[in-house]
Amino acid sequence: MKCDIVLAGVGGQGILSIAAVLGMAAVENDLYLKQAETHGMSQRGGAVQSYLRLSDNPIYSDLIPAGEADIILSVEPMESLRYLPFLSKKGYVVTNTTPFVNIPDYPELDKVLGEVKKQPHHIAIDADKVAKEVGNSRASNMVMLGAASPFIDIPFGLIEDGIRKIFTRKGEAIVNLNLEALRAGRKFAEANR
Repeated sequence: MKCDIVLAGVGGQGILSIAAVLGMAAVENDLYLKQAETHGMSQRGGAVQSYLRLSDNPIYSDLIPAGEADIILSVEPMESLRYLPFLSKKGYVVTNTTPFVNIPDYPELDKVLGEVKKQPHHIAIDADKVAKEVGNSRASNMVMLGAASPFIDIPFGLIEDGIRKIFTRKGEAIVNLNLEALRAGRKFAEANR
């Protein structure tokens, strides 16, 4: 088993929480894990990217070579395009369709999503809308993780356990909200593969 994931978005969208949940699930599944993070402008709205490498064999580098990522999981649509050169031919782009417009010349959303849809394997989900439907727009990152989960070779129950462990200090209501968001994202991806 090997899964190389590029997590992309902007500051404040929960990229590092996604990485923490997946990391916890990987450790609980006795997998090897390497992670590298890049933070943009060190503020909400700056680019954030994380490489997450999971394997049942030792991993010697935390960087993902161009053309080798199994998944680009992007919580912001334009950021998904930035990392397309990293995607393998069999890889999946899983992106939120709700833009975070943090620059004056943000491209037309239809053009951005058109580029995503040119990829042979893609999931485009309005994670913000789904998160609001489950009760909290801040859970859109867990909707995105759920949408990517069918393409990650980790038992779904362990990803759920990762949420329980990472969010338990925030209380049962927050844990349950994040679990519901995760499940809603997975349901969408399974119906739209």
